[in-house]
Amino acid sequence: MGVDFSVILVSLVAFCGLLWLLDSLLIKKSRLQAVEQYIATQSKGKSEEELALAIDDLSRESLPVEYAKSFFPVLLLVLVLRSFLIEPFQIPTGSMIPTLEVGDFILVNKYAYGVRLPVIGTKIMSVADPQRGEVMVFFPPHEAKYYIKRVIGLPGDTVRYEDKRLYINGEIVSEEYQRDISIETNIGSLDGTLHRETINGVEHATQHINGAARQRSRTTWVIPNGNYFMMGDNRDNSSDSREWGTASENKIVGKAIAVWMHKEPGFHLPTFSRNQRIK
Repeated sequence: MGVDFSVILVSLVAFCGLLWLLDSLLIKKSRLQAVEQYIATQSKGKSEEELALAIDDLSRESLPVEYAKSFFPVLLLVLVLRSFLIEPFQIPTGSMIPTLEVGDFILVNKYAYGVRLPVIGTKIMSVADPQRGEVMVFFPPHEAKYYIKRVIGLPGDTVRYEDKRLYINGEIVSEEYQRDISIETNIGSLDGTLHRETINGVEHATQHINGAARQRSRTTWVIPNGNYFMMGDNRDNSSDSREWGTASENKIVGKAIAVWMHKEPGFHLPTFSRNQRIK
C-alpha cells in the first residue's frame, strides 16, 4: 500500500527542529553581536531610517532558518496526527474487492490497537487487540510495504481454507450466496460469485472465481502467539497469509475504519460516492 511517508515526515520534522535549535543556540547570538558592533562603531551620523534598515538587515534570519521555524510546528502537528490518531491511505490493488476498490482513499485508526512510535513501530501503550473480521493495515513478513487485509485468525487459532470454504477452530464460517458476478483479474474478466460472510458477528462481502482456485501448498494453519492470519475478501485473487504467512503483532499499523474518497485510476476527478464505514 505505498511508501511509508512517516520516514519522510520524521526526517523533515527533525531537520527543521534541529535548524531552529542551532539558530537559537548559536547563529542568533552572532547576529545580535553584529548588531551591537554596528551600533557601537557605525551608527554615528546615520539617520534613524538608515539605522533601522541596517539593524533589520543584520538581525534578519537566513531563509532556511525562516522556513524551518515556519514549517516545524505544522509538520510536527501532521506527524502527531498521522502517527497516533488517523492516517490516510489509498488502495492500490483489488485484493479486498468488493469491500474496498482500487482507488479508494481510506482512514486508518492508528491508536485502535495501541499507541506506537512512528517509523520503528514500538508499542508504548496498549489499547485493544485485533479481532476476527476487522480490516487491518500492517507490514507483511516478506515485504516492507503496507498491506490491508481482513483479520481471520487470532493467536492460537487453527484456520483451514479448502474448497473455497473457511473454517476457524474446526467450525465452518457462515457464508451466504448472493449472486453471480464478473470478476476482473490480470488475465481478464472471469465468472464468479458474490457472497455474504459473517465472522465474529461482522458481516461483509466476499467474492470467488468460478472453477479451480489458485493452487496453494497448504490448507491448514495454526496461528502462533503474537501473530494474525490475514485474508483478502477477493478470495481467489489475493496475496495473503495463505502464501506468505502470518502478520506479526509488532508490524501492525492500524484499523481501517472508513472510505472517505474514491478516485478511478488515470485522469479522473475524485468523488465521494463511496464514502462509508468499513465493515
